Amino acid sequence: MNLALWIAAGLLAAVALTGGVTKTFVPREKLAAVHGGGWTGDVGPVFVKTLGVLEILAAAGLVLTAALGIAPVLVPVTAVCWILLMIGAMVTHGRRGESALVVLNLAYLALAVFVAWGRFGPESFTG
Repeated sequence: MNLALWIAAGLLAAVALTGGVTKTFVPREKLAAVHGGGWTGDVGPVFVKTLGVLEILAAAGLVLTAALGIAPVLVPVTAVCWILLMIGAMVTHGRRGESALVVLNLAYLALAVFVAWGRFGPESFTG
């Protein structure tokens, strides 16, 4: 189970890092022009950049804190934050009629629930 939790956290971290780097460094106008990025045209550039930085921090919180042994409790805490982020993403994409992205966000949410449950529970780093 420990290996499955590491894999799930690693997958989520890869998603968070990719999305975070994109939102932080790609111009909002360019993001708004790609499939699934239309929502960025409806919000301010500071919001998009802030979300990107938070996603980069989430990638670090999901893997690095435990791998380096620095506050590994941040892994399940970050997973809970990712769950909240995915709920927001599902609402946003749902309102825009992007059902395929809602399903994708649901899959990420399920992985985050698994990580949060496992790291707060049976495979806790503190136990």
